[in-house]
Amino acid sequence: MKIICVGKIKEKYFASAIEEYSKRISRYTNLEIIEVPDEALEGTALKKEGERILSKIKDSDYVITLEIEGNFLSSLEFARKIDNNFNCNKNLTFVIGGSYGLDEAVKRRSDYRLSFSKFTFPHQLFRVLLLEQIYRAFKINRNENYHK
Repeated sequence: MKIICVGKIKEKYFASAIEEYSKRISRYTNLEIIEVPDEALEGTALKKEGERILSKIKDSDYVITLEIEGNFLSSLEFARKIDNNFNCNKNLTFVIGGSYGLDEAVKRRSDYRLSFSKFTFPHQLFRVLLLEQIYRAFKINRNENYHK
């Protein structure tokens, strides 16, 4: 499983949370977090960031993009989606865009568009939210105590 993200984590408290959830998830699967550089100029950011993202995606990857316009799932539905993906032996790849969102080319490559909320979240915080939900999904799929 991999998560492709635009930008670096600067805040120590986000980095600590990411490290903790990554460690928890590592009991269930190999996790790779790939950071691609973000762009400062809005006019060219989406295209350049999109090219960087697409260069990290393999043809065999099942890509889930995180988009405000995406589909809503409950934690249980999300867990089933992850479980189904692993049963199909696909490489699961999540993509978190940067401040300007995702380029249309990345959206076209997406196999599933997922939204956690109609709210807009900072992409650093969203990385923590995604990792927590992935961890929760593994706990649900293994009937382990965590999900309430």
